[in-house]
Amino acid sequence: MKSALSAMLGVAAVALVAAPLTSYAGGTITGKVTYAGKPEQKEFLFSKFPNPKFCPKIAEKDKSKVDGDKRFLKQIEVGKDGGLKGAVVVVADIEDKAWMDGYAGTEVIAEFCDFQPFSGIVVNTRPFKVENTDADPDDPKSVAGVLHNPHSFTVKGSTSATGFNIGLAKKGDKLDKPVTFRGGAEKEGYFRLQCDQHEFMQSFFLPVSNPHFAVVKEDGSFEIKDVPAGKHKVVAWHPFAGKAKKIEFEVDVADGGTANLKAEIK
Repeated sequence: MKSALSAMLGVAAVALVAAPLTSYAGGTITGKVTYAGKPEQKEFLFSKFPNPKFCPKIAEKDKSKVDGDKRFLKQIEVGKDGGLKGAVVVVADIEDKAWMDGYAGTEVIAEFCDFQPFSGIVVNTRPFKVENTDADPDDPKSVAGVLHNPHSFTVKGSTSATGFNIGLAKKGDKLDKPVTFRGGAEKEGYFRLQCDQHEFMQSFFLPVSNPHFAVVKEDGSFEIKDVPAGKHKVVAWHPFAGKAKKIEFEVDVADGGTANLKAEIK
């Protein structure tokens, strides 16, 4: 009896040692970015810009951006339960040089005189790409393409510097230029894109140094996976919301766990 019990314990011990240990790639940060304020938009008249008959076709995709001859740049959009559309959340205290070196680039599409996406991320020295998809078969001057002129700026505080300023005259024309923050501006500033032909075409991008980021969903919610365990500085940013445009948090991420963050920009 004793030897049988010893044998059983021996088998159990072997089984315990042989079982693989659970491993984790890190933890997850979830949450929601909200805005304690009202929506804001800037108004333009199509008639003051080129292609006043073509550009209103953006209403085919988003009716909220057009009202007759008026075009709206939605600077602050607030969704359900105060969710802040267009906000970007990043883990700001990690520098992953290998990821940065391999980042393929940020891509923007010009469609119906609108830059998409409205917000996102960039990586310093890595590519920024813009493609013109617009052509107007009803305008003899724009059959081959509606001229867009993407003009980029690196912004830090009240100062900005031009990165590139290139015309894309035909449908299918593309540009591919590196993002150029200088003097450490990538740690404090952001990247802005505007069309010199159509001022209401604007997009905004936060520089990051690792893959741990998210652009929030329509309701302001987000999820960032595979964040290394430990305490991290997390930043919630929006190009227009709040005086400082961003707020910082310290988040403790457990290996294999989920940390929840509620970020309210006032």
